[in-house]
Amino acid sequence: MKLKMRRYLLHIKFLLLLSGIFIIQSCGTYSFSGASIPAEMKTTSVQFFENNSALVVPYLSQQFTEALKDRIRNQSRLSIVRTDADANFEGRITDYTIRPVAIQGNDRAGLNRLTVTVSVKYTNNLNPELNFEQSFQAFQEFSLNQGPIQTQEQKLLALINRQLTEDIFNKAFANW
Repeated sequence: MKLKMRRYLLHIKFLLLLSGIFIIQSCGTYSFSGASIPAEMKTTSVQFFENNSALVVPYLSQQFTEALKDRIRNQSRLSIVRTDADANFEGRITDYTIRPVAIQGNDRAGLNRLTVTVSVKYTNNLNPELNFEQSFQAFQEFSLNQGPIQTQEQKLLALINRQLTEDIFNKAFANW
């Protein structure tokens, strides 16, 4: 009886090991970030995103460009290079607006919305069918009761950049 039980457990262990190997093999281009980057893709380049909006924040271009590079570095195995990459991101910041979204008494805004729009051109040199040109937009709401926009702007832009870079990364590498 014990011998039969041992054989049975040995067979179960073997089947589990074998199925684990098949699962790992079949997920060759999948990563836990949700990205499905082909194995042959090794490099990407991110060009500087110039701020062409009517209201220009001096550090926004640099901050956004670096946020996109950081997103790629942290959520993929791709190396970022200046030229001759397997994939390329380029574009510009097209809009930066602050608008009231909730009016209080005395025609004052109780809540404002900071919105940033970025136009992105993604070129996949290995599979041109995945190329795209698209605008991405993200916003954060804030209250002037928490201080003037100048004191809140850095934090708000960091949150907006996080959302924009997530959307762009997902569009390029997760096919979402």
